[in-house]
Amino acid sequence: MSMNERPSRRAVIAGLSALGLGCALKSGPASAAPLAKVKADGVLRVAVYQDNRPWSWSDGGNLRGIDVDLGKALAESLGVRADVVEFPAADDLNADLRNVVWRGGLLGFRPCDVMLHVPFDRQLMVENDQVAVISPYYREGFAMVCGNEQTDCEVPPSQFKGKRLAAETGTVSDAYLLGSFGGVLRSDVHHFGTGYAAVAAVGTDKADVALATRAQVEAAQADHPAAAIRRRRGPIPALVTPGWDIGMAVKENSRSLGDALEESVARMIADGRLAALFKAHGVEWHAALAG
Repeated sequence: MSMNERPSRRAVIAGLSALGLGCALKSGPASAAPLAKVKADGVLRVAVYQDNRPWSWSDGGNLRGIDVDLGKALAESLGVRADVVEFPAADDLNADLRNVVWRGGLLGFRPCDVMLHVPFDRQLMVENDQVAVISPYYREGFAMVCGNEQTDCEVPPSQFKGKRLAAETGTVSDAYLLGSFGGVLRSDVHHFGTGYAAVAAVGTDKADVALATRAQVEAAQADHPAAAIRRRRGPIPALVTPGWDIGMAVKENSRSLGDALEESVARMIADGRLAALFKAHGVEWHAALAG
């Protein structure tokens, strides 16, 4: 997976203030809610990453994104309301799962019922036996875009020397541009807070080339249809990852909830609602290989 795709945004959680809504107010030992308790409480607490457009981000104080809409749809399928909350990424995914799903974070915050946008990765599962990683709902990958017509997007990337290259800080995309081809492009790389912003910079002529995840590219292109953002058609040479599946996580002892969520996602895939949910954000849905 790209468990290292966003390490720069996995800053240490300092208080987890973003979890002060549905995932707060622990009164006893931390425990995630199985299905019966979720239904009894009438609410599904859904955790999504902060500043992770197009998956989840704050727009004027309102949470938006693919994962936000998916969390609401999952709650509706259970006959409860959704309490979708964002959290800042920690140092690594193990810490995210620990803080958000099974143990809880600092200052008494208890786990949420389900965490979205979790890599469906075997090694991650082995390292985190307190959680169940379930229901892969998308296959992610990378895409490259170019701006003005003077930039041929199909040439070997080493020929982008002298162009303004854009990537999210500390990601696989960043490492690729900095280190591939003997590091010839290193001095041309400009860093942005998100991959979406890196792609958008190409559309505003603040960058010539950007590398980001496929979802970030497609969302930025959809949001800026008049901008000169041209996607590379050919493969990206020397990019080591072929892509990864994205799923969700519940606490290991909340398998009843996990089973219900998996059934809900399967129904959404079968009747086309999941693809339509992605399309509403300008992103083409790709079935997870593990699915």
